[in-house]
Parts: sequence; C-alpha cells; structure tokens
Amino acid sequence: MEQVYSVTQVNNYIKNMFVKDYVLNRIYMKGEVSNCKYHSSGHIYFTLKDETGQMACVMFAGYRTGLPFRLEEGQSVIVLGGISVYERDGKYQMYAKEIKLDGLGLLYERFELLKRKLSEEGLFDTSHKKPLVPFPKTVGIVTASTGAAIQDIINISSRRNPYVQLILYPAKVQGDGAAKTIVAGIKTLEAKGVDTIIVGRGGGSIEDLWAFNEEIVARAIFDCSVPIISAVGHETDVTIADFVSDLRAPTPSAAAELAIPEIDVLISTLVDYHASFVQAVMRKITLSRAVLEQKRLQLTHLSPVYTLRQKRQYTIDLENKLRQRMKDLIRHKRHLLDIQIERLKAASPLDKLKSGFSYVSDESGKVVNSITKTRPSAELTIAVTDGLIKAKTIGVESIDR
Repeated sequence: MEQVYSVTQVNNYIKNMFVKDYVLNRIYMKGEVSNCKYHSSGHIYFTLKDETGQMACVMFAGYRTGLPFRLEEGQSVIVLGGISVYERDGKYQMYAKEIKLDGLGLLYERFELLKRKLSEEGLFDTSHKKPLVPFPKTVGIVTASTGAAIQDIINISSRRNPYVQLILYPAKVQGDGAAKTIVAGIKTLEAKGVDTIIVGRGGGSIEDLWAFNEEIVARAIFDCSVPIISAVGHETDVTIADFVSDLRAPTPSAAAELAIPEIDVLISTLVDYHASFVQAVMRKITLSRAVLEQKRLQLTHLSPVYTLRQKRQYTIDLENKLRQRMKDLIRHKRHLLDIQIERLKAASPLDKLKSGFSYVSDESGKVVNSITKTRPSAELTIAVTDGLIKAKTIGVESIDR
C-alpha cells in the first residue's frame, strides 16, 4: 500500500513550497480593497481583487506602524508581502508588509464624486433633517424579505412595542436593479402614510452595499416627506444613504430601537403627564376660586346695598358714640354739681344751726358776732333751726384766747 499523508503533512509540504519560492516570498500585488476589517488585536484583514480574481490578505499589527493611511473599501493599492499557506484552513493568503495607495478604486472614486456633488447641493445639510415621530403607529421598512435585517427589526419591535404596525416593502438590496426597487419602496411607503421609514440591509462588501450609494436612492431619501432612518451594514460601513437620511443607525437593530419607543416608557410617560395635568388643573381651579372670591368681595364692597349697610352702621355707631358722650358729659356735670352742693352745704347757715350753732342779729338786723357790737339791754334776735328767739343783752364778757 502506498504511503498515506495526513492533512497537516500535506499543508506543511505545500507551505514549504511557498517558502522556498523566492518570487512568492517578496512580491508586489496590485488590486482593489474589499471586505476590509480592522480586528481588535490590531491586525487588518482584507481581500485584494481585480476584474477576474481575488486573494485574502492580512497585515499583522506589527507592520501597521508603517501604514500612513487608513485602509478602506474600494481603494486601489499595491501590496508588498509574501504568499504562504495558512495551515489550519489549508488556504493560501498574502501576508502584507507594506501597502501603498495606487489611486482611488473605481467604486471608491464614484463614491467620493457623488458624495462631493450631493454635499455641494446641500442634500447633507442638517437644516433639511426631519425629526422622528416620537410615538409612531406605523413603521415602513425597505429591505429584503429574507435575511437577518428584517428579523432583527421584527424581534426588537415586538419586544419594545408590539402595538406598532410594521409594513415591509420587500426590496432588492444587492445587484442590478436594486437601487430602483429601493426607490420604489420609499415612494410606496410614503404614499401609504407611514410615520417612519427604515431603509437598510445587513453588512457586506462595498459592492454588496453599492445600491445605497446610488444617486437615485439618495435623492429619493431627500425628497421623501416621511423621516427616514438609514441602517446599512455594520457600524463601520458608510454609504451615501447615511449622509442624506434624516438619521443614521449603525445597524438595522439600532434603527428599530431608534424608531420604536418602549411601550413601558411610553406608559410611564403618560402616567406622569396625567399626574402633571391633574395637578395643573387643580392649581388652576384653586387660583380661579381665589380670583372669583376676590371679585365677589370687590362686587360686594361696591354694591349699593353694601354701601347703604355700611353707612347705616356708621350712623348707628355715631349715634351710639353721641349717646355715650352725652351720658359721660351728664355724669361729669352731675359729679361737678354734687361737689358744688357739698361746698354749698358746708357754707349753709342752716347746716350750722342744725349742729347747735345760732345766728344773732340786733334790732337793725345786723349780725352780732362780737361783744363790741351790742350793749346792755339791747334787744337781740337769735335764729335757731325751728324759729327765732327774742332776747335782751344782760351783759357781755370777754374771753381770752
């Protein structure tokens, strides 16, 4: 039986053939960059292709320091490196050490020309961007009917808000005629009156995404009256549709999250609005009642009945004050009269007489208040409380004091 070799042995043998080939160890190769991916490890993986063929390439992180530009889709480049076999997969690829630009690739050049043209026309200006409907009822989707993009949008929409209606326009998103079907989808959904439109597809090479770089698609997005979210490829993929659309989403899943609000958040917002509305109404009612009460008091104060009542009360108050003052004045006068009466009583001869005193007068009626005003045998009249006593002076006697 002939010798049997393992897969590893065969791959090693083939690899040694590549290693021993001087031409393949150091070769310049020209082509257009496609499927370019920057890995988190620092390595760059890409495909170099021309009209009829392609080859997988990798530039390890150690060689990136000599790369003076960022490698992007569609660039025409010249790569210096060696071709060898990747034993694990049994595939040969080019291990790049240097990469130089060889002018823009055809697609990349077309992309830049159209981008510059539309930018100069103002299609990318933020002033033309339409805001998204905050709470849409219907969301239109222009994408392929099969594929991960539509499934991701449906799943996220069902989770966030199952009450939003999704309307799919199954468009061709790759290859000949794709741009026309995308335009037809945008116009159809606009005519249907949806609230928001998502235009997009999953990731791919620049050729796969080229329909979204066509001018007719860009102008259809710009002319659409409905807000459009572009969701083309992965986060690193950039198309003309992204620049002209009202909002760019890095992925179709992100577009669904941007277009469709969470129902729980919406309900919570409505509850807050209701509470705020009730509080505002109650404050308005309270304020209106206070104003109404103030107006009522003003009308009451200005009414003739109130004025008459106030004047009547004022008159009554004046009358009571007058009466009180009259009483006070009479009381005061009576008090003064009592004082004068007491003073008169103190000076009254009658009161003196009642106390045992008497009033003595001579024949001519003059008061006799001294022994010098009478003489012996003079007739005197003595006044007491109950009458007069006629007397005659017998004699006088002086009293020493």
